[in-house]
This record gives sequence, structure tokens and C-alpha cells, in this order.
Amino acid sequence: MAAPKKPAGSARAAASIPQVPWHQVRAAPVILVTGPEDFLAERASRLLRDALREQDASLEVHDLRADSYQPGELVTLASPSLFGEPRLIRVDAASTMSDAFLEEALEYIAAPADDTVVMIRHSGGVRGKKLLDAIRAGTGGGIEVLCTELKRDSDRADFAAAEFRTAGRPIAPAALRALVNAFTDDLAELAGACQQLLADTDGEITEQVVAKYYGGRVETNAFAVADAAIAGRHGEALVLLRHALATGADPVPMVAAFAMKLRTMAKVGGARTNGMTAGQLGLAPWQVDRARRDLAGWTEAGLGRAILVAAETDAAVKGAARDAVYALETLVRVVAARGLER
Repeated sequence: MAAPKKPAGSARAAASIPQVPWHQVRAAPVILVTGPEDFLAERASRLLRDALREQDASLEVHDLRADSYQPGELVTLASPSLFGEPRLIRVDAASTMSDAFLEEALEYIAAPADDTVVMIRHSGGVRGKKLLDAIRAGTGGGIEVLCTELKRDSDRADFAAAEFRTAGRPIAPAALRALVNAFTDDLAELAGACQQLLADTDGEITEQVVAKYYGGRVETNAFAVADAAIAGRHGEALVLLRHALATGADPVPMVAAFAMKLRTMAKVGGARTNGMTAGQLGLAPWQVDRARRDLAGWTEAGLGRAILVAAETDAAVKGAARDAVYALETLVRVVAARGLER
């Protein structure tokens, strides 16, 4: 596998070894685990341990820290045992490694032990650059596992979707968006929420199920932007939008939140004239009450116009327009004006 190209101006040397994402970790004499996302690094470590243990139940697992390393530890742990059990040696805190570890690790990778995997976790920084460069140059026959931070909503949504897909459980798109919106800052918490839903529920995971478990956790997000705009608070909605985008929010679920709320308003508005109940609309009573409050000040024509602009914006953020941010800001302006101006 060829190493991915580095951005222009990067100080990091090009790697000659395979570079793989965390979920594609595999055995190698030396495994360098890099990137700031500690949760993914821990996941990669567990995946590798389980895979090696499945191959040989006698696997020995040893943990040591590079920052408090005692001379001789690595060689001792990697030395052949009496019964020849395979070994996994996991090294943490390599970004603050001691001089002793650096020196001995360089010696070790020049001639790695048989039946031994040494996994080195380096979260970033220049400490130990000589070791990292040597591993990336191919010394030790290793691989690099990339644990990049999942900053965008779409990245976290892909992660969560994979959790459910691996478990063989379907999750509705709206439920996936709501779940990701509820855990915007902590990937470990998002993963924990996925596992709780898998353990506590059966069948398809719906938006109602996510709301039951985590509805109170949704912070400043797409729905907060939509709520402010629908209420006519243009300035507040614009500030929330720009903050959300600046912190990595994905424009696609942002537009989806607007579309969902506007369609609910249209449903409830139409039901006023024919006496349909919440159940007949496929909505919970609280959703109907909220939509009725949201409809204050709106006209049928204005709501229709806003729904049309939401559809245009959805196409724009999915590639039909060059400037997705401008399209979103236009949607906010139109909705805040209750569809009466463009």
C-alpha cells in the first residue's frame, strides 16, 4: 500500500511503509500508532490484541510507558520465552519518550524479535522524531496506523454508522444525525452511546429511540440554528450557524434539520383545516405542539417558499453550488424572514 501524499509544505517525511486507518490495523513487527485521537488508538490496540489472540490463545500482552522507561525493559519483554508464546508489547506515551527508550527502541527496530509485535503510540509532537523517521523509512518492517481526529459531523456519522453496521443493526438516517448531534465533543461518549443503544434496544434504531435516551444532550447544533431562524431571530441564527461551521459541523445535516422542521410545520399547518390528530400525522403530541408554536407569524405561501429554498440549499451543499456556506446563509435569511423575501 502506497503512503498517502503529504500536503505541500509538510515537515513530515514521506513514509515508505503502509499507512492504514485504525480499523485496518494488522500484525507487523513494529506498529507506529499516530494521531491525536486517543480513543481510536485504544480501539486499534484492542482490535489487534483480539486478532492476535484469536490466532494463538497463548498470546502474552505487555504494557510499558516510554516516558518512564527503565533501561532493558523492551529487550527483556521481547526475549524468547520458554514455551515460545507470541508477544504483543504495547508502548504508550511515546510523544514524551525518555532518552533511554529512544536509544533502545532504535536498536530494537534494527533487528525485531520473532513472534513479537511492538505497538508504539505517539500522539504528536517532535519528541522521538528520529525513531518515527526510522520506522517510516522501513526499518523494522512496520506499518503506521493513523488515528486522525474526527472533526466533521460527517466523519463522526460514518464512525457511528460503522458501529451499527458491524453489529448488524439498522439505524434510521434521522436517528444517526440526532445521535451524532448529541455527542459533538467526545468520540468515546459517542461510541458508548452506540453500544448502549445496541444493548438496550431491538430492531431498527429510530429517531424516537435516540430522543428517548439522549434527547437532552443535544447542544448548539443544526436544530438550534433552525429554531432561531424559524422564530425570526436572524442575527442569532447566523451567529449559531457560523459557530457550528467553524467547529466542524457538516452542512448536509444542517440543511436536513431545517427541512425536517419545515415539513413538520407544513404537516401540522395542513392538519388545522381537516382536524387530523397527532397520531394520524405520524407525530408525537409534543412535536405537534412545537410545530404550532413555530407556525406563529408564518403564511402558507411563506412556508412553501422556505421549503423550496431548503430543497435548493440541500442540492447546493451536496455539490450543486460552489459556495455551500453562502447557500446556508441564504436559507437562514429566507427562513428568518418567514419565506417572504429572498
